[in-house]
Amino acid sequence: MPSREAYEVHKGDKSLVQKAKREANQEEILAAALGMRIGPQKPPATIWQPLKLFAYSQLTSLVRRATLKENADGPVYEKVHNFKVHTFRGPHWCQHCANFMWGLMAQGLKCADCGLNVHKQCSAEVGDDCKPTLKHVRKVYSCDLTTLVKAHNTARPMVVDMCIREIESRGLKWRSTKDINIITGALKLYLRDLPVPIISYDAYPRFIEAAKIDEPEKKLEAIREAISLLAPSHSETLQYLMAHLHRVTLHQKDNLMNAENLAIIFGPTLMHAPDMDALQALRDVRYQRLVVEALIKKEDVLF
Repeated sequence: MPSREAYEVHKGDKSLVQKAKREANQEEILAAALGMRIGPQKPPATIWQPLKLFAYSQLTSLVRRATLKENADGPVYEKVHNFKVHTFRGPHWCQHCANFMWGLMAQGLKCADCGLNVHKQCSAEVGDDCKPTLKHVRKVYSCDLTTLVKAHNTARPMVVDMCIREIESRGLKWRSTKDINIITGALKLYLRDLPVPIISYDAYPRFIEAAKIDEPEKKLEAIREAISLLAPSHSETLQYLMAHLHRVTLHQKDNLMNAENLAIIFGPTLMHAPDMDALQALRDVRYQRLVVEALIKKEDVLF
């Protein structure tokens, strides 16, 4: 019977052979993409490496364009790229036009969320098809909401789910629960640190106008229309949070948290305008409270 050491050596040799075969197949695929033939005399490594990078960029560009074409009529779940000027080390090709990036410094742009590399002039032609990855998105707090949920492939930010599950598992009466303020504080801090609030800047004016309507039915319809302006990740998170706050109000005799009190707490956290003078911001506080209060009370019919 062969010894364990002999088995390990044989297993190692087998893995090396398989790795060599995979590398050979990859080279053949790349050569086919370049229209080359690999015979007994292969290009030197110093020449092959740039060619391999170029082939990768060509194939990536083709796959990306084919994906965009296939998904043209599918459901839209868009996210803009977070492009930043980048200095690339070694030869690089644009993943949009597949042309070489010239220069020694700041040759192009790199998306901080998905790693897409493009020319500065090509960035305007790239669609809102960013697909963030955990390799590039490593933080939770202060991260764009859509970026986070797409990177983790979840419907809502995991910190929202975790905090709400923990709060509800400990009970919503709160009087007999220790350290509940730490958990609720963590949730509010996450919402407050979002670069774009849950009720996003572009939808903010519609929510404020809806709050000014006196007739209840028309107000609810206006709020429902404003919700439709939110990105899917924002509306999903808002719905989940409002359902939780509604359940909190069911125990208001114990926790002293009715819809109005919760709206006062969460109003400025969930919605605020990006550029507004202090006087206008002060005037909007009342309408922010009315919006969030309506969302809590009528969450079952608004979403």
